[in-house]
Amino acid sequence: MESVKTLTTEDADLLLHHIYRNHNTITTKAKCVRNHTIALLMLDAGLRVGEVVHLRTFDLYFNTEPVTSITIRAAIAKNNRERTIPVSLRLSEALKMHYPNIECVFVKPETSYVFHCRDGRFPLTTRQVERIIRAAAMKALGRPIHPHVLRHTFASRLMRKTNIRVVQELLGHKNLTSTQIYTHPNGDDMREAINALDERDEIYKENGRSQNLPPGVTNGLNTRSTDRDVR
Repeated sequence: MESVKTLTTEDADLLLHHIYRNHNTITTKAKCVRNHTIALLMLDAGLRVGEVVHLRTFDLYFNTEPVTSITIRAAIAKNNRERTIPVSLRLSEALKMHYPNIECVFVKPETSYVFHCRDGRFPLTTRQVERIIRAAAMKALGRPIHPHVLRHTFASRLMRKTNIRVVQELLGHKNLTSTQIYTHPNGDDMREAINALDERDEIYKENGRSQNLPPGVTNGLNTRSTDRDVR
């Protein structure tokens, strides 16, 4: 697998934009809407690529409307463990746009595969999805990525917002140790850390100015590093 384990927010947005806008005919637009929805199911819901391709219409829609929570059936989950994931707003919008692609199949829409080839009786393969994501990433980011990077990005984003137990449940891990691999920092984490330092230093400077303190000294705290500080 590629060395890049997660995407920054900017890279994820670039990838999604390229996937969605890469069309010039009705046929290619339908495929781009489909591919955009596939990417969001991994990026905003953390699904595995093997789970995505085996989704049926009833998994994602109720009376033609997107569900508010996706239940990954034990039958399609990697570890046979059912789980439920709330649907994000942008994923819900993507599902609405994709529904007409399901209605046009020749089998019953409610039982067809959501991401199908030919007439709806056969799902896309995981290898096809891998090719779709890799090709889009090459054009949007200049490097190939594996679909699992999108799930990994989802997990890493959640780690900054909630506790590891919640992330474990959303990812469908049996063991907490499987979830811990997503705790490493990425580019966004590092940028946020530096931004936090900049904000702190700005507050210190304002406090120093208000009390007429020398530069680098605020309320008795010297923010300027010395040789001794960094040894």
